[in-house]
Amino acid sequence: MVASYSEIPLPVTETLLLDHQDHVLFITLNRPKSRNAMSLQMVQELMSVFETIDNNLNIRAVVLRGTDGHFCAGGDIKDMAGARASAGKADSDPFFKLNREFGKMLTLANQLPQVLIVVTEGAVLGGGFGLVCISDIALSSSTAKFGLPETGLGIPPAQIAPFVVSRIGLTQARRLALLGVRFDGIEAKQLGIVHEVHEQTDQLNQALETVLQQVKRCAPQANRITKALVLSVGNEPLEALLDNAAKSFSDAVQGAEGQEGTMAFIQKRAPKWYAE
Repeated sequence: MVASYSEIPLPVTETLLLDHQDHVLFITLNRPKSRNAMSLQMVQELMSVFETIDNNLNIRAVVLRGTDGHFCAGGDIKDMAGARASAGKADSDPFFKLNREFGKMLTLANQLPQVLIVVTEGAVLGGGFGLVCISDIALSSSTAKFGLPETGLGIPPAQIAPFVVSRIGLTQARRLALLGVRFDGIEAKQLGIVHEVHEQTDQLNQALETVLQQVKRCAPQANRITKALVLSVGNEPLEALLDNAAKSFSDAVQGAEGQEGTMAFIQKRAPKWYAE
């Protein structure tokens, strides 16, 4: 059962600004003093939001952005210092827990049924880079600065690397991760990390509005099914995947969205989900 937005209040957050407008939830990373570096609290708040909206058909798109001209400068060094201070004081490994929690958030974001759109400006480093690599649509400022700086700090991009490889392939992922190179939004587009690059903020905002209108033209449930199908490619046997896809297609054709979409096409009008 899919609940309406009014039935699912959003969690209270300190490191995120949440704004629900029409069919979109805007999430703004809000730690400007650290260029929106990702603290453990921010990771956990993101997971809480993602879990809360998972079954909400009224939220069709999620826009992830950073405040004060930066997307995300990576992980918070203060959390690393805290983990180092507690190391050896307990049976558990605080570094493992800290790093693995971020990976769990990336997995959750990657599987989010809504269309996940990121808008990148300024610093897009480490964990911020990882978030871009699990997005469905990525829009960037031409002057945004991307990079995987981890190896220069003596650590691996442990939770990020698999998503980078999936995004751009092994050859380029090796180069970026092993050299720690920095590059701008233009090169990010050439590598296939982002889909569009714009020089001016107003152009970036207009591009976002265009994408959100395109999302609205798509049926909510059909988009969810399609995203799940795409994410299943390579993760299950092809014949089983195609069987499940055919079943989803049959259900959709006979369902409310399929009937409405067909009728709207015949009557040459916009479907109801676009007008809502």
